[in-house]
Amino acid sequence: MTLAEKVRIVELTKDSAPPTLFYHYTSHGYYDLLICRETRSWKIELTLKLFDQPVEKKSESKLFADFIAVPRAFAAVLGGEQIGWIELGLEAWNNRMRVWEFLVKEEFRRKGIGKLLMDYAVKIAKEKGARMLVLETQTCNVNAINFYIKYGFELLGFDAATYSNEDIARKEVRLELGLKL
Repeated sequence: MTLAEKVRIVELTKDSAPPTLFYHYTSHGYYDLLICRETRSWKIELTLKLFDQPVEKKSESKLFADFIAVPRAFAAVLGGEQIGWIELGLEAWNNRMRVWEFLVKEEFRRKGIGKLLMDYAVKIAKEKGARMLVLETQTCNVNAINFYIKYGFELLGFDAATYSNEDIARKEVRLELGLKL
């Protein structure tokens, strides 16, 4: 029996959710964004490049944020321990299910837990009649991008000034990815 087969997915409430999710990853590369405006066109290019040295990223987040309409959060549980989380919210205006939070504890990554959580998100999205599952990641989170692409997500777009006015120079541009259902 694989590790993922021992995991069960449980729906969380505000009371059963962890108080904080701690994100941490190390990246050896990033997708460099180049935007060139020409007379009658725009050229946009994302090129995978390597950092001079690995870059470590850390952040915190909370489940059930006030800005999410009708949030639903789920945990991957192994032996009573929550080892991964996914939070979803239906964007009723365009009939897309958004993944607001997605995290697997570092020691459980690359063991099928992320796929298990994403499979569950797809199931919930289909049950709600959503046409697409969408999420955000950053150009410097190459491991996450690789996971999403392998899962079947496609690039929908980007925002070159989500986090600061220097996102391109900081090599941390917001990417929007989507999976048609």
